[in-house]
Formats: sequence, structure tokens, C-alpha cells
Amino acid sequence: MKKHILLVDGGLNLSKLMHFILSSDYKLTIMTSGIEALSWLEEGNDPDLIITSLRMPYFDGGLFIQNLKLSGFYRNTPVMLLSGEENLHEKVEQMSFKIDGYMEKPFNPTILKNHINRLIA
Repeated sequence: MKKHILLVDGGLNLSKLMHFILSSDYKLTIMTSGIEALSWLEEGNDPDLIITSLRMPYFDGGLFIQNLKLSGFYRNTPVMLLSGEENLHEKVEQMSFKIDGYMEKPFNPTILKNHINRLIA
């Protein structure tokens, strides 16, 4: 059975690229905002990994992850940040919640898959 990844990103291009890269190896659910993703999770869906971007409309990735971790239900679900932000490492270090992994955009698909496999092996 394929592991299930929730991708939360407001960008259509990234969503298409991630679908192309990951859909043969993983079950992939794509949401375009943190609000949409939280609603989906509250319906009882339980992915093996959540990948999110920092910049999204209405409810950015930081708020999404913070709400996710505070809920308690998904505190053991690994969360990976995929972002084009400058100084991403510093931003991750300053967050008040745990990020299990992060990668900067643009990324190498093979390295991304390796990173995902380490998080949900």
C-alpha cells in the first residue's frame, strides 16, 4: 500500500510538478490552502506526511503548521516545509514548533524523494 502525502500549496505549477514526481510512488492529496487542508484533516483523513509551503493565500504555511501542532491530533505526523523563502534555515530555526524536514525551491526531485523516504520509512 502506498504511503499517503498531503501537499498544501497555493501554486498550481508546484502542485502539477509534485504530482508528476510523486504520484507513482505515493498516494498524493493536494490542497491549495491551509484552511482547506485543516478542514480535510478534521474530516478524519490521516496522511503519513504533510508537505506545505510557507506562502499561501489567506492562511500561510506557518499558521497552518502551528494550528496542526496545537491541535494535538497530528503532532506525530511528520511535516516538511518546501519553500522558496530566503534564509529558510533561519526561519525554520526561529519557529516555535517542530518542523521535521525542509527543502528550498527549486529542488532536485531525487533528493526530495530521498528526504520523503527518510521521514516516512
